[in-house]
Amino acid sequence: QVQLEESGGRLVQAGGSLRLSCAASGGTFSIGTMGWFRQAPGKEREFVAHIIWSSGSTYYADSVKGRFTISRDNAKNTVYLQMNSLKPEDTAVYYCAADENYRGTYYWEYDYWGQGTQVTVSS
Repeated sequence: QVQLEESGGRLVQAGGSLRLSCAASGGTFSIGTMGWFRQAPGKEREFVAHIIWSSGSTYYADSVKGRFTISRDNAKNTVYLQMNSLKPEDTAVYYCAADENYRGTYYWEYDYWGQGTQVTVSS
C-alpha cells in the first residue's frame, strides 16, 4: 500500500516562507508524477505544482509561479514545495499527490494522496 506523508505546514506571517515535504513509501510504487494541491474552506481542491519524476520537469499554477518551487529527492522518494512570499490567500490544507503515470493538473488524475498539512498565512 502506497503511503504519502506530508510535513511542514504551520502558521506563518505574510511575506514569510515555508517548505513542505512529502515522502512516498510502500508497495512496488514507481513514481511517474508527484504534485501538490491545496484546498481552502468552501473551495475546490486546486492544483499548485507538479514534477515529472524521471525528467524533473515542473509545472506551476499561475497563482504561485515565481513564488513556489517544487523539487524532488529521488533517493528518498520525497518531493518538496518551497513557498516564498506567502500571502493570506495561500492559506489552505496542502495535499501531496502521486501517480505512477504522467499526470496533469486535475486532482482526479492522481491515485495516491497524503492526509494534508495546514498552511495558515496571517496578514
